[in-house]
Amino acid sequence: MLSFREKLAPAWWIVLAVGWVIPATTLVFLPLNLALGVGIGVTLWAGAVGLLWVASPTISLEGEHLRAGRATVELRFVENAQAFRLDAAREQRGVALDARAWLAIRGWIDPVVKVSLNDPEDPAPYWLLSTRRPEEFVAALEKAKQTI
Repeated sequence: MLSFREKLAPAWWIVLAVGWVIPATTLVFLPLNLALGVGIGVTLWAGAVGLLWVASPTISLEGEHLRAGRATVELRFVENAQAFRLDAAREQRGVALDARAWLAIRGWIDPVVKVSLNDPEDPAPYWLLSTRRPEEFVAALEKAKQTI
């Protein structure tokens, strides 16, 4: 049963920022052909946005598993989860970050959730996950843990 799912897709401003490849490519190809430069620029922009979309990890709660990108952990190894926003989220991604933590964070998503683990075979003490809906994710995780 799927109780939470979110793709960490690029924000609209990332898509716009990548758009600077169009005028840059046009300038490179301007001595040859303006239309060729614009066409190659648009193609490169579309390819870059496509790669950002395809490479974006998905966070999901499916049955007894938490998945973040390619990583999976059983919910029985999850101790608790805490949501952080703004300065607290910045602190979790910065000075409070444990080097052993497993990360699925994206710079264009400010809120994070810290998922503490109790797996003796896993060297990561916690996962730090970007999510646009941290409170909803924590609530779904707590609800999923109660059903196991």
